[in-house]
Amino acid sequence: MAKNSFTAVNTSQLSWEEHFNDKAGGTILRKELFSDPETGMLVRLVRYPAGVVNPRHTHPCGHGMYVLEGQLVTHKGTYGPGSFVWFPEGEIMVHGASAEEDVTVVFITNKSFRIDYVNDP
Repeated sequence: MAKNSFTAVNTSQLSWEEHFNDKAGGTILRKELFSDPETGMLVRLVRYPAGVVNPRHTHPCGHGMYVLEGQLVTHKGTYGPGSFVWFPEGEIMVHGASAEEDVTVVFITNKSFRIDYVNDP
């Protein structure tokens, strides 16, 4: 998609893409909504099934999560629907779903996304 092009997406017409993550111990689902090839910025819907938590990791980008449904569990607390959480670039973080229910978020990055897991000593 071109950066300066209008984009509209009906998310109900998109299928969830399944991405198994052995570090998180389960499958994380996502719907790609927008990406900017010039900056790497992206927007997607992400669903973590109940109990699936991405363990200690960092990113070379800042990213935010706006909680639509469920409880987003993080290293800084738990956040419910309507909450927006921003993770700065390079911060060691943990995030995912509570044991009780799935969590669905709008996931936004400010540049190209990569995940680097942190090995515990």
